[in-house]
Amino acid sequence: MTFIASLVAGLIICTIDVVFFRKNNKISTTVFTMISDVAVSTLIALAVSDVYYKYSDGSSFFPLSSHPSYFPFIFFAVTLLSGFLWIFLSAAINGVLRCRPEDVKTKKSLALKITSIIFTTLGTAAFTGTIWGKETFGDLSPDQLVINLFTPKDGTSDDIMNTLWTGPVLKTVAVVIFASIFIFSTKELFYKHKNKEKRIFSSLAKKITSIVLSFALFVGGCAYGIARFELIKVMRMYVVDTPFIENNFVDPREVKLQFPEKKRNLIHIYLESMENSYASTDMGGYMEENLIKPLTDLAEEGISFSHREKGLGGPVSTPGCTWSVASMVNMNGGIPMKVPTGGNSYGSADNFMPGAIMLGDILESQGYRQTVMFGATARFGGLNFFYESHGNFKILDYDAVKANGWIPSDYKVWWGFEDDKLFEYAKDEIRILNATGKPFNFVMETADTHFPDGYVGKNTPTPRDNQYANVIAYSASEVAEFVRWIQEQPFYENTTIVLIGDHLSMDTKFFRDFDEEYLRTTFNLIINPAPELMNIPEERTQNRWWYNADMLPTILASIGVKIEGERLALGTNLFSDVPTLFEENGGEKGWKNISKKFEYKSDFYNDNILEGDNAPFDTKNVTEY
Repeated sequence: MTFIASLVAGLIICTIDVVFFRKNNKISTTVFTMISDVAVSTLIALAVSDVYYKYSDGSSFFPLSSHPSYFPFIFFAVTLLSGFLWIFLSAAINGVLRCRPEDVKTKKSLALKITSIIFTTLGTAAFTGTIWGKETFGDLSPDQLVINLFTPKDGTSDDIMNTLWTGPVLKTVAVVIFASIFIFSTKELFYKHKNKEKRIFSSLAKKITSIVLSFALFVGGCAYGIARFELIKVMRMYVVDTPFIENNFVDPREVKLQFPEKKRNLIHIYLESMENSYASTDMGGYMEENLIKPLTDLAEEGISFSHREKGLGGPVSTPGCTWSVASMVNMNGGIPMKVPTGGNSYGSADNFMPGAIMLGDILESQGYRQTVMFGATARFGGLNFFYESHGNFKILDYDAVKANGWIPSDYKVWWGFEDDKLFEYAKDEIRILNATGKPFNFVMETADTHFPDGYVGKNTPTPRDNQYANVIAYSASEVAEFVRWIQEQPFYENTTIVLIGDHLSMDTKFFRDFDEEYLRTTFNLIINPAPELMNIPEERTQNRWWYNADMLPTILASIGVKIEGERLALGTNLFSDVPTLFEENGGEKGWKNISKKFEYKSDFYNDNILEGDNAPFDTKNVTEY
């Protein structure tokens, strides 16, 4: 089909060339022109396509059979465009097409040209920005896109910003420069045929063409962005209300909680983009090699919750939970992270879900000492506001580490500093927390496995051809080594460790060849939970349909807290026999329908979660046993 598409395009080109641009009508010359036009058009199209595939995502253009069914139509268009450029260039060289200065210059003409440039710039930026966004961030959800506009982006990885400048920015500038040459040119095009010269592209025609094409580019770019990012869903977020959250919300303030008299320590490690798909196929993953063997070995010692009958599995990905900050909100608050409304913002002090009760609020009320540690700046996404207002956490991030003099003031790799350093600093901080004699809650998030391609440090082994695979494998070994260190400490007996991937990876290139039917889930493991939980029935860990919000009551249960009704906010204690919201509504068959409800506006959420006074957790319903 691709060959036929190329041939048809070539025939169209050569027909135009022979009829309009060639002076010699001999049969032999005509045949030669047709053959050369078809060949040159096809060769240019092949070269352009090969370069595009090589430099856009590193894939190969050949063989042609590897492309999707609609590819012949794309190649037809590329061949047609290549052919037009070829015959126009040939006509100009042979003197068939000539340019002369235009006669009329007016202020209206200048305004029209500027308008064309504006439309061209916006339209091209929409196209290139959308393509870059989908290639860089994968299935970036509409809620994430909107929320990111309202939250601080300080400390974003230089690798991501570099792809922004070399991608959409550079491409947009290049298109605008070429468009400007055409739009602001002072030439009119004349056609010479049989010793007669006719004006075929006047100043007026150029103006009309410029404004029409630039406006079409603008409309097409906006439509493409709206379709690819599913921005129609944004209307649901702001306009269409659903009572789902209100009808299922269990206010943590009204639930009876029983803490053990001797409170257990908690170490909660968010594993950046750590998926079960990185395991081997026999374990429920998608790889020939088990890239996360150190973690799967650890899983033999703890409890994980899987959507499968056998093998690794985990939570399903839902709206309001597909990036790091949102994932933390889900697991700490039992609620999705929804777009801010009115004067609400996630990027200002005392305004990060001031009406919500989070895990940090509950543990602070029980005397826990709490620290959160990042290799990036906590200002990214407003995490500093989140952890300061919900648990009064001590924040040890990239900024704090520099201020403490642990790294030079000008040190910066990846998002801040690498995980090798993060784990060493974490050991020191855990020792400090334990020395207080109080129960502690230590939270940290790794970063080396962030897209694009992960960070290769000086200690990262690179035996595989794929960089991301090497980073994943090394990160898994680092985490396991850190857990082994914890297990050797005197406080471990009374400490629960929670390991969980924060969200699915956005490294689109790594998952390009995945079967769309394969359900990707994040790794989850709870090590050394409260003793009474170690012998729960196997059916409570298998065939479970759950999401990250279920971690709020599950984590509390893992440190020995008894929860009346087994539910908090929109989460369900997975250690219990109470079904989750997804399981109540169809499980495997119904979870997608329930997930969609989080896309809609919730007046209850806006009035009770996004509004509030950051009041401390009232312990009226908390007792000990």
